[in-house]
Amino acid sequence: MSTAIISSQPTSMPNGMNSISASVLRSSPRVGIPLSIAMAPAVACPVDHARQQVDEGIFSSGSSVSDVSTESPKVEFAVAFDIDGVLLKGGEVIPEAKEALRMLNGENEDGIVVPYIFLTNGGGKLEQDRCKELSDKLEVPVSTSQFIQGHTPMRNLVELYNTVLVVGGVGDTCRKVAETYGFKDVITPGDIIAWKPDCVPFRTLTEEELKSCHPRDFTKVDIQAILVFADSRDWAGDQQIIIELLTSVNGRMGTVSKTSQEGPPLYYSHGDVVWATSYSLPRFGMGALRKCIETLYTESTGKDLGSTLMGKPHSTTYKYATQVLTEWRREIHNINKDPTRVYMIGDSPFSDIRGANQFGWISILVRTGVFQGGENAEDYPARSVQNNVLDAVKWALANEKLPENQRIS
Repeated sequence: MSTAIISSQPTSMPNGMNSISASVLRSSPRVGIPLSIAMAPAVACPVDHARQQVDEGIFSSGSSVSDVSTESPKVEFAVAFDIDGVLLKGGEVIPEAKEALRMLNGENEDGIVVPYIFLTNGGGKLEQDRCKELSDKLEVPVSTSQFIQGHTPMRNLVELYNTVLVVGGVGDTCRKVAETYGFKDVITPGDIIAWKPDCVPFRTLTEEELKSCHPRDFTKVDIQAILVFADSRDWAGDQQIIIELLTSVNGRMGTVSKTSQEGPPLYYSHGDVVWATSYSLPRFGMGALRKCIETLYTESTGKDLGSTLMGKPHSTTYKYATQVLTEWRREIHNINKDPTRVYMIGDSPFSDIRGANQFGWISILVRTGVFQGGENAEDYPARSVQNNVLDAVKWALANEKLPENQRIS
């Protein structure tokens, strides 16, 4: 079942945005914004926020970002880290992670400081909150300008949609994230269940959950887009509501479209089917929920459902990350040009390695997360496979010392 469906008709964009040509990605049943528009302009927001952090010294580990930008030879390369399964697992720090970051921050035999960013499909919290958590756990300063979550680029959908359903995360945390991004009217599945409890059978909201709900008559509300920010905590209930809206008239609950294609567009912050937790085997994630929704939609309508995916392995995410990385190098490391080479260190062949390979980054697969297999991944092999993130960093630094005709690139 295809994720991206090509639109044959241009779509007008609100607020003076240019129309979308036939080459844009379509989010069935309605046309969604193409990823290139949704993501690229968002770079300025985290960078501006980081500048403020540097000015104010807002870093929880007792040091500032400027501490890592000490005088050192200007390097042509950079590093991008996935987080879950590479630096953390089940919220706990992978033992080699701290030393790996210290090594890039200058604790290496050549004394070079290597720019790096964090590129994760995870989410469900504000970027600054995730950065503070990472900084505390890894004992290095982490800025929002070097940190990209799966839903970070969704901030640019604010110009397109006023009323949105935000799915995933704990409680109404994702509502708060969306409101911080600038969305004016944010609805959660809990709001809808509190309004009509029988719309989701077998689901009873707790008293604590009800405190954060904002019920109203959703037969009179046009929900303009569905944004899956983070992994669902209630697959059954979220699917009931999402599919009803997809087959509704203009995103109004309790209505049924004759064509099943008058509902709001559907966006996912990533498409990972599995991810690494503290459990011994990978667990199903947002990509698996997407497969379920597509199957149920097709079963009930006889039509295919398209959706717009952000996050890895999509090339637009890597373009966005390159822009963020270039800004980070310029602002903090005083290197005023794009990196010549970027090493992507990840644990998922499907998202991390596949995306890096397609975009021309140097992929390094570690065995501490989703991938725990043999010499290399069969479907999406990496340029190098290492036991852990520290070995991966050491391999990257060693590769940079090789003559150009011997270097893996």
